[in-house]
Amino acid sequence: MDVHLLDALSKGTVLGLAAGFSPGPLTLLVISETLRHGLRAGMKVSLAPILTDLPIIALAALLLDRLSSHPAALGGIALLGGAFLLHLGLGSLRPHEGTVGSGLPAPRSLLRGVTANFLNPNPYVFWIGVGTPILLGAFGRSWIHAAAFAGAFFFFIVGSKLLLAQLVHRSGAFLSGGMYRWTLRILGLLLIAYAIMFFRDGLSRIGY
Repeated sequence: MDVHLLDALSKGTVLGLAAGFSPGPLTLLVISETLRHGLRAGMKVSLAPILTDLPIIALAALLLDRLSSHPAALGGIALLGGAFLLHLGLGSLRPHEGTVGSGLPAPRSLLRGVTANFLNPNPYVFWIGVGTPILLGAFGRSWIHAAAFAGAFFFFIVGSKLLLAQLVHRSGAFLSGGMYRWTLRILGLLLIAYAIMFFRDGLSRIGY
């Protein structure tokens, strides 16, 4: 048994589950899109890491050393992310009338998820500080080890968010009327809280 392969798989599994279930902006967006537009919308948002993290990994591998001495770059990303989350949060505070999972058109659910994840500084920090060093170390042994880590990570981060969307969808019958609106308002407040955190993080990285 290849212990290094098992190590790569276990690291990918643990990190993927932790990222998938953590109460971050993308998780909140999965919940809110599922509540507002149904299971398909939540599942679309859940796929965002596959589309966003691959170019982030490539960027991290190329600029790992340079970005460590330029915190203003991550600061600018954090400010952009804060602005986007503030926009989403304010929108959730004023939900449109409708029922949960009513099938209202949500043509931009995937785009919202991709945008939220691209403007979220956490994937950049994770892949620059944690994920890419592990990936490069595994690749130093073989491409199979690197693929094992990356495959396990993406399987569990996406799978956990898909599971979350399914659970939210199944409980949607209980989230109608006033409870539905208050749920979205609470999610909006949480998104605004994350926006404030991103603004503070961005300003601190820039030097304010």
